[in-house]
Amino acid sequence: MNTVDSLIIDLLEWLEKSPQPYEEVMSAWRTSCPRLPVWEEANDRGLVEQKLSNESIRVVAISADGVAFLQSIRASFAAKN
Repeated sequence: MNTVDSLIIDLLEWLEKSPQPYEEVMSAWRTSCPRLPVWEEANDRGLVEQKLSNESIRVVAISADGVAFLQSIRASFAAKN
């Protein structure tokens, strides 16, 4: 597993707890470093989704593909231990 994948897992586990405001996600996860495109890679892979909350605030949540990705990582880790 590479560094970007490890950081994507961190991002997804954070979002799994509860959707976060878009601005907060961008502040925490967007980077200009071409070697660590965590937000960009998670978004491109469809692991996160953006939607409007009940208060019409743009939030970021883990997508169904993101949940499946985490489950596969956890299963793989469990199988090794």
